[in-house]
Amino acid sequence: MDPLVLSRLQFAVTTVYHFFFVPLTLGLGWFVAILETIYVRTSDEVYKRMAKFWGKLFLINFAMGVVTGIVQEFQFGMNWSEYSRFVGDIFGAPLAIEALMAFFLESTFLGIWVFGWDRLPKGLHAATIWVVAIGSNLSALWILLANAFMQHPVGYVLNNGRAEMVDFSALVLNPRGWLFFWHTISAGFATAAFFVLGISAYHLARKQDFEAFKKSFQFAAIIGLIAAIMVGVAGHFQGIFLREVQPMAAAASEALWDTTDPAPFTVVGIFDTEGRREVWSVKIPYGLSLLYYMKPEGEVEGINDLQVDYQERYGPGNYIPPVTLDYWMFRIMVGAGLLMIALGALALYLPWRKWPEKWTRRLKGMAWVIALPYIANTTGWILTETARQPWIVTGLLKTENAVSPNLSAGMVLFSLVSFALIYAILMIADVYLLVKSAKAGLAAADREEKLSY
Repeated sequence: MDPLVLSRLQFAVTTVYHFFFVPLTLGLGWFVAILETIYVRTSDEVYKRMAKFWGKLFLINFAMGVVTGIVQEFQFGMNWSEYSRFVGDIFGAPLAIEALMAFFLESTFLGIWVFGWDRLPKGLHAATIWVVAIGSNLSALWILLANAFMQHPVGYVLNNGRAEMVDFSALVLNPRGWLFFWHTISAGFATAAFFVLGISAYHLARKQDFEAFKKSFQFAAIIGLIAAIMVGVAGHFQGIFLREVQPMAAAASEALWDTTDPAPFTVVGIFDTEGRREVWSVKIPYGLSLLYYMKPEGEVEGINDLQVDYQERYGPGNYIPPVTLDYWMFRIMVGAGLLMIALGALALYLPWRKWPEKWTRRLKGMAWVIALPYIANTTGWILTETARQPWIVTGLLKTENAVSPNLSAGMVLFSLVSFALIYAILMIADVYLLVKSAKAGLAAADREEKLSY
């Protein structure tokens, strides 16, 4: 019943809920834009039908993302006012730009796209969905640049106990933010690709609109494989940069307690409850040094030495994040990503062969690939935000000092339970609408178009 713990849990719950919707929005908008552009260039009605079908699913997801995202900013004032006071001069700028430049752009043109079918010239109508896709990704960029400051503060001075911006270009060019952006956009494409792949497989297995869904299956397989590989490449470079600027977070994700040179990579291991004592593991000799230095030797700092160093630098305290959680979040994320690459390669191979009956039957199970990017996205986000603890702004402000004063446990518990229930209802509604629309297929989209005339 600690207000700090409850506030952290509340923010975690609302953020994870919100981040379920974000990657699909980032990726699926591009899919719809490409499909409609092909329709404009070829006048092939199949692509128009597909653009409308996937566009409807995009709309459902987008609406839920907006609703869950609004709550996030309210919490900065309600639960984290000390954080807002400390970093508001910096954090507020990218958030304001995101709302004024990106969110209004995507929401306005999305409305035009929805109501502009057969009212606007085909080319102009297609341009509106491109603007939506660009706006969505610009929105993500500014949010990630704001988050990057929390991970790797740049372009600031401390004045009267507050961080003040002195170099806006440093904030915008923060390498942590652009690595975040690369990683997140790749994850968005992968999420959308496997979403399209799974739904297309469902309809192909039932031989519904076979040619149309075969096209979307092929398209999603290509994008999905490329995107899954790009996520891994982006994650690798993030890991290298993480070791340089947040070595404790890097060590926690590997449960590396002692400084080692050369450092092995633990594929999987069993530890005690605190993650300190290794009971059993499978290791790759020199693996971690190879990942960080691209050579079989190289020192990787351990948690114990970093704890001593941080105490000398920042004062007494516990600077060790939740090691066991971070260790397993990293491995679940990587495991899901590798499985996505393997399934993406399989999906890419299938359409180039004649579709034998045995593959058609197996496609029924392939609908479950939709879950993989969601697992990877969620575990990756949890890893990113928990591995920097106890800091809310790395090296500048601890999480325990960022919570609003005079918060009662009862107040936060009430809002936590309320948000969890409301978000659960929204999630159920979202999944229900997506599943219903996805199962209905192109035939339902065709009926809706006839009724609109």
